[in-house]
Amino acid sequence: MAFLKCLRLHHLELEKDLPPLCHAEPENFETNLTHWIGYIDEPEQTPFAGERFQLNIDFLVDFPFKPSHMRFITSIYHPNINTKGEICLDILHTQRTPALSIRTLLI
Repeated sequence: MAFLKCLRLHHLELEKDLPPLCHAEPENFETNLTHWIGYIDEPEQTPFAGERFQLNIDFLVDFPFKPSHMRFITSIYHPNINTKGEICLDILHTQRTPALSIRTLLI
């Protein structure tokens, strides 16, 4: 399956060049590459200073051509995140491009 190879490449990219204050990886690399867990730590100069926001990321078989499902597990009040923890940005849905890497999405 080509999309599993693509997910492995994205994982390698993250291991080599992880964005600051972010982390994401498959929950179980050996058995399920399609379900990832991650977090974003907030820097000290923000209203959420010191907080860690947990994420679930699920990839469909047509990734990267169709968007992944990203959802915050940790409750967060933010204008681009709904009450279910879903990120409401068109670059993640209707304006999605295969050029967006997982690393870019975390930033």
